[in-house]
Amino acid sequence: IWAHDVSSQPDVETLGGWSCLHVARWLQDEGFGEYVELLCTQHRLDGPSLLALTEADLRGPPLAIRRLQRQNQSQLKELGLQPLDTEIQGADHLCNGTELRQRHTDRSRHNPTLCYIHPNGCRPQLAGRLDPEVWKTVLSCVYVFFVFGFTSFVMVIVHERVPDMRTYPPLPDIFLDSVPRIPWAFAMAEACGVILCYMFLLILLLHKHRSILLRRLCSLMGTVFLLRCCTMFVTSLSVPGQHLKCASKTYDDAWEKIQRALAIWTGCGMTLTGVHTCGDYMFSGHTVVITTLNFFVTEYTPRSWNLIHTISWVLNLFGIFFILAAHEHYSIDVFIAFYITTRLFLYYHTLANTRAYQHSRRARIWFPMFSFFECNVNGPVPNQYHWPFSKPTFMKTMIGQ
Repeated sequence: IWAHDVSSQPDVETLGGWSCLHVARWLQDEGFGEYVELLCTQHRLDGPSLLALTEADLRGPPLAIRRLQRQNQSQLKELGLQPLDTEIQGADHLCNGTELRQRHTDRSRHNPTLCYIHPNGCRPQLAGRLDPEVWKTVLSCVYVFFVFGFTSFVMVIVHERVPDMRTYPPLPDIFLDSVPRIPWAFAMAEACGVILCYMFLLILLLHKHRSILLRRLCSLMGTVFLLRCCTMFVTSLSVPGQHLKCASKTYDDAWEKIQRALAIWTGCGMTLTGVHTCGDYMFSGHTVVITTLNFFVTEYTPRSWNLIHTISWVLNLFGIFFILAAHEHYSIDVFIAFYITTRLFLYYHTLANTRAYQHSRRARIWFPMFSFFECNVNGPVPNQYHWPFSKPTFMKTMIGQ
């Protein structure tokens, strides 16, 4: 506005009596209609106020906000942010430390640029731009594969410590004692998990930000199963049903244990692949998998996809019911697995979608892996889809593209 031709400015005496409506009309006439909402509607700018404005007033942040930041330094530091008192010097201004700066680009672009450098070494990002960071996704896949392998080995160790059913009979359980066992129910539970897995893989294939989705899935799944390793190693519950032929199994050497762990790992711990395990009753791994897949399917599809969401939830709930109906886990196993999985999913996404907590010192200390994976993700991941494969060369030639 201030660089505009002086001859186009209205007479000062007349301007002194202008109302907000006059200022809005003048902005429209001069080609600055984009500022009407900010100056006239929000700040009620009239003629005298327009005369009193300076170029620094438009470039700098409001003084009230600056004053509020100074009065709340401790809260800003707790969130990992620090207010800046210096002006931006040019378009190539660089960030230092954990500074957070929002600046406006030229009139042709209205999206703000968030400029910061995270303590983990994350680089500045444009707001709304999501870097796939494939190398981080590869690391998350390595992490979850390692955790699954470690879980398989812990299952082998736990199998050696299965309590004798003659000394430690099944514990009392309201659901298991009330509902007769259905022999084929556990296979149906695994079938529900397989269907949910295919649904997620299809969404992952078509989602624009598939790298972030896969990274989050691996991060959450690996963390929950690592926690499961600790719980079932520390405490061994008695077998939940007399139909389970579980007894303490002794292996001759470490190599035999590794072979058994590899068989569990490659078979994904599923009875459909011929894997039968004993002793892993602290909380249900099957419940963890189907619940995690359900939440990812419903989170990363539009809200209008009601049919997909309904099918996903039905598979999740029926899968849990079939696990209990098969008497393969105690009710408390399923409840704990569902609660831990859902809480971690919600906490993770709440932190990831809230940049203030995302860069807080507390999050970096307690969730270093989360802070590392999510430091460059600015806000919620939009549910955008596109075909991942490019057109073959002969098709491009045929359609002239």
